[in-house]
Amino acid sequence: DQVVVKDTIVALNSLAEHVLNLVRAGGMLKVIGITGSNGKTSTKNLLAKMLEPLGETVAPIASFNNEVGLPITVLRITHQTKYLVLELGAAGLGSIDRLARWTRPDIGIQLKVGMAHAGEFGGIEVTEKIKAEMMPYIQDTAILNFDDPRVRQFAFSGKRIGFGFASDSDYRLISTELSLSGTEVKLAVSGKEYEVTLKILGEHQAMNLMAALAAAHTLGASIEKCLDIAKEIIMVERWRMQLIAAPGGYWVINDAYNASPDSMRAALQTLAVIGRQGHRTIAVLGHMAELGEFSSEEHDSIGRLVVRLNIDKLFVVGDSAKLIHMAASQEGSWSGESEFIDSLANAFEIIHERLAPGDVVLVKASNIAGLRFLGDDLAGVK
Repeated sequence: DQVVVKDTIVALNSLAEHVLNLVRAGGMLKVIGITGSNGKTSTKNLLAKMLEPLGETVAPIASFNNEVGLPITVLRITHQTKYLVLELGAAGLGSIDRLARWTRPDIGIQLKVGMAHAGEFGGIEVTEKIKAEMMPYIQDTAILNFDDPRVRQFAFSGKRIGFGFASDSDYRLISTELSLSGTEVKLAVSGKEYEVTLKILGEHQAMNLMAALAAAHTLGASIEKCLDIAKEIIMVERWRMQLIAAPGGYWVINDAYNASPDSMRAALQTLAVIGRQGHRTIAVLGHMAELGEFSSEEHDSIGRLVVRLNIDKLFVVGDSAKLIHMAASQEGSWSGESEFIDSLANAFEIIHERLAPGDVVLVKASNIAGLRFLGDDLAGVK
């Protein structure tokens, strides 16, 4: 049999909306919507793991977060599904509105308003408007990053829960300590302090943990159980701050699934902290996509940041990322520590022969640059 429709995307979303309404009518399903410029997939994976012990949980595969991927995720639910975790990705003004309008999250998580897609959207102010489009459709609780002033001021008439380092956060980060063993996190909820060591790397991952913890706890999970689950997760997703011990005795942090100025800075800061623990640090960086008119400024900024963070060696791969190399080379404190490689095909041989036991290598770029495969090669991953 065939059903002929005028627009397959509209039809797919309408079908998913119908299924969602049918299941919701049973009164058991809770929908959690997650949006933000960075961290959606990591938060989604952490939250799904925390909710699974409480009941059947459906969450997106990889980053199924647009007008095709999101309804495909919704269509996986059954009448037994208790939790539906959704990523709401941005694709211009009105894009999150279109997804949130029919999914109507019971809980909405706002992670960050950053420079991701800023060139495509026309600036961070437009990105802020797009991310805020979910707010009117949240049914019960908004979970907000209180460290982000743009997110913090989002208007919402229902229950507001804050997370972050901010002193008035309901789920408050006290401190993070990074090493190759993971991320040691101290946090507080309702005056009680907790400690957990994550096997995943990065202060930004601690922020994602807090967002997921706030949602899971709001839905009835115990904090202790959530932290027990979180500490056993080896990686939230392949190529996202994926720490690999390479056969050559060095470490590779493969974070080249995606890149924005914010996530690039977070990854470099993580590398710098690890470097202060006695490791030589090497950054292998490529192009950050979708920055438009902001591209030159942001690539220049990253190159200078590498120097200011005292990263020991920088390799920049690809013509579209050359400004990172040029900016680093112009910093007075550096002489020859930055090396430009014009072709991805030549990168492995050039970089691999320079690596030594004990080195920590960060590989970071947007997906389109293809550096995630270079990261796998450097790490000896087949």
